[in-house]
Amino acid sequence: MAKTATPYQPQLLDPHSAEPQPVNPKNGRSFKLAELYQLLDCQTVEVIRLTPELILIVDEEGKFRNPAYLNLLATHLWHQHQPAARGVDSIVGRAILCHDKQFR
Repeated sequence: MAKTATPYQPQLLDPHSAEPQPVNPKNGRSFKLAELYQLLDCQTVEVIRLTPELILIVDEEGKFRNPAYLNLLATHLWHQHQPAARGVDSIVGRAILCHDKQFR
């Protein structure tokens, strides 16, 4: 029997919250662009690969916001998995951490 969903619980990483918040795709399987725009409060998303399975979905234009809020948790995760980004770049605004099969 084929698995239709991955057991990974997606998390919303908000720069205004110290704790990740569990979120689920409306269809139970994968996020659609319209709901990501709503969850991240943005118009363009960027996918940052952390591992072969895990991705961060972020606001592509987050740094152009005023005010722009540094997302310490998402930035830390990114830097842990992609050391080349340390000291070079950071993530601003909300982000969603999920399995790459949860975004189609």
